[in-house]
Amino acid sequence: MNKRAFDTAARRLARQAALVCAIGLGLSSAGAALAAAPFEDTIAQRTLACTACHGPQGRAAPDGYYPRLAGKPALYLYNQLLNFRDGRRHYGLMEQLITPLSDAYLMEIAQYFAALEVPYPAPLPATSPADVLRLGRQLALQGDPARQVPACAQCHGTRMTGVLPATPGLLGLSRDYLNAQLGAWKAGQRQAQSPDCMKEVASRLSLQDINAAASWIAAQPLPADTRPAASLSPPAPGSIDIACTHPATPATEDAIETKAKK
Repeated sequence: MNKRAFDTAARRLARQAALVCAIGLGLSSAGAALAAAPFEDTIAQRTLACTACHGPQGRAAPDGYYPRLAGKPALYLYNQLLNFRDGRRHYGLMEQLITPLSDAYLMEIAQYFAALEVPYPAPLPATSPADVLRLGRQLALQGDPARQVPACAQCHGTRMTGVLPATPGLLGLSRDYLNAQLGAWKAGQRQAQSPDCMKEVASRLSLQDINAAASWIAAQPLPADTRPAASLSPPAPGSIDIACTHPATPATEDAIETKAKK
């Protein structure tokens, strides 16, 4: 596909997806406005198809079904776009939207959202029983060594706001979304590039564990600094050793670094 044809396809996909998402969210008038807007050939307008579902500037949809994009590590966002495009994650609209897009363009989208620093909304108060929240806190911060379950914070950072270059934050996600994604991993409906460490973790969790962890994490306030950590903290004594490397090539990492310097 040449550049002109690619740009035309991107414009069409952006407008169509924005309209479809907006109608699905009960915002048909806003979707029509997006579809009719003149195309300015900027990455902000090219990603209107994303923000129609994921919220303005990728802040997340109010219902919590479409997660936040803003501020997540670029390599994480890039890998998820690849996962949707290449069949490791499944959601029809996402697959149709990005199937024609190149690796380079997916990287540009990922870098755009990763660079956005916008506030998080306050979390909803927890409604689960105290014993459920206690279990959730234990799994999130300490894990369960007896069952070889690592703590969420072991990979997602002590503040659970993510870790560069490719681990996402967990805070700011809704309980329903966390439940759905962990459940999808446990059921084999969601996958990642090898080694798929989340598949291993989810396989060791019961549905009660998943609900407990999701309930506690979703109710936690955001720290003052919501950016991903630059690196993981040293593992705590007794931490579960789990092989989990980032599926990035040197070329991918170089592309992120080069883009960041421009």
